[in-house]
Amino acid sequence: MNNNTSVQIKENLVFMTLIVGRKQQDSILNALQDSGIRLINTIYGRGTANATYLQAAFGLVPEKHKVVITCISTCSKTDAVFKMLCEKFNFDKPNTGIAFTTPIDGLSF
Repeated sequence: MNNNTSVQIKENLVFMTLIVGRKQQDSILNALQDSGIRLINTIYGRGTANATYLQAAFGLVPEKHKVVITCISTCSKTDAVFKMLCEKFNFDKPNTGIAFTTPIDGLSF
């Protein structure tokens, strides 16, 4: 593989990050796999936000136990995945989950 091919491949890939409650973990992982997403990694975490502050400021009720899901996706699949997250898991509503991407060529190795 020459240098130009390597650059083109990197430009077509994104590193996707999702932060969700643990209750949604299995169904979101299955939906990602069904969407053709591969190289999925799951990291368990715990939120540290003060629930009283968030409720007063934003009307949000944080869940303490979180899952951070990371994966590699092509740019062409990303829009479909975000659409699926909104339609199936209500990511467009408050207090449901966070999803974002970072271009692979923007990451340091």
